[in-house]
Amino acid sequence: MTTYQLVATAAMGLESLVADELKKMGYETHIDNGRVYFEGTERDIAKTNLWLRVADRVKIVVGKFPVKTFDQLFEGVKALPWEKYMPVDAEFPVTGKSVKATLYSVPDCQAITKKAIVERLKGHYRRLGFLEETGPKFKVEVSILKDVATLTIDTSGNGLHKRGYRTEQGEAPLKETMAAALVYLSRWTPARPFVDPFCGSGTIALEAAMIGQNIAPGYNREFICEDWPMMKAEMWDEVRAEADEAANYDQPLNIIASDIDQRMVAIAKNNVLEAGFEGIVEVKQMQVADFTTYYTDGVMIGNPPYGERIGEKEEIEKMINTMGTVMRKYPTWSVYMLSSMENFDKIYGKKATKKRKLFNGAMKTDYFQFWGQRSPRKPQEPKA
Repeated sequence: MTTYQLVATAAMGLESLVADELKKMGYETHIDNGRVYFEGTERDIAKTNLWLRVADRVKIVVGKFPVKTFDQLFEGVKALPWEKYMPVDAEFPVTGKSVKATLYSVPDCQAITKKAIVERLKGHYRRLGFLEETGPKFKVEVSILKDVATLTIDTSGNGLHKRGYRTEQGEAPLKETMAAALVYLSRWTPARPFVDPFCGSGTIALEAAMIGQNIAPGYNREFICEDWPMMKAEMWDEVRAEADEAANYDQPLNIIASDIDQRMVAIAKNNVLEAGFEGIVEVKQMQVADFTTYYTDGVMIGNPPYGERIGEKEEIEKMINTMGTVMRKYPTWSVYMLSSMENFDKIYGKKATKKRKLFNGAMKTDYFQFWGQRSPRKPQEPKA
């Protein structure tokens, strides 16, 4: 198998979590803004697409070089070994972006990159005229940052947040990758009870369930690179079989997803059914003010409404304050809330143990963490 330079892209602020995921899978990593670089074979491309929970995509880095003129861009792209990845009939749309770069016209950069790849492939495959592009798709990106061009090929296709279980969503859905990040940051384990009181379409609870049973997030979806000649079908079968073997479907879980909105509860129930967690993840209609439990050492994670509409803010602030009052009855529970309200903890009525800046899409938010007290350990029975 060939070894490739690979990169897992991620939302700003989540790179370290993606790096941790990759390290646990045995890869050495290098973190850059929104990117985590690592090396791997075709099998690793399949494995990381299947298993990464927080990354957006996995891409092959074809090359990187300094560029200030269109001639330099053309020659730099043409010098890269595109035939190593693409057959002669490859379909290869080119997207682009340019940040703080001399070459700021993205359409021109895309057109020149496309032309250079065509010239390289025509020369290698000894073809005249047009390339037909009737074969498998290879999504190429030319990204220019501070006069350095990076050329990549996307191996994922649809973003990795597309798990395949969400049949419907609400008005402001939380990406599955962000939901998984929130669960990871809470350090929740399947031995602890778990509640999302603002569940919406159920994403956070479902990501917790998949983590709890060690189910590969990409197990029930396809990837664009599955059609590539170098990515053999037998290899994909092996990697998926290994993922199925690694899953612990018998792991008991205590997960509740609730919401005050009856319509969202119905959507969440459908998503739970689609994901295969019916009878494992409990979904119910409830307002946070009515939360009660006899469990200790639980974890509550939520993405409450941000109150952007007129008249909503006061209502939401009242709800947050009520939640703080309710959760003071359960001192061993840890509470984690994602919010764009900078004074969230003040409204909640308790200073956050820790805050972490995260981007929910383009919105700046904070992940407010209120760590619970540890339950006193029960004294062990004396040995006979």
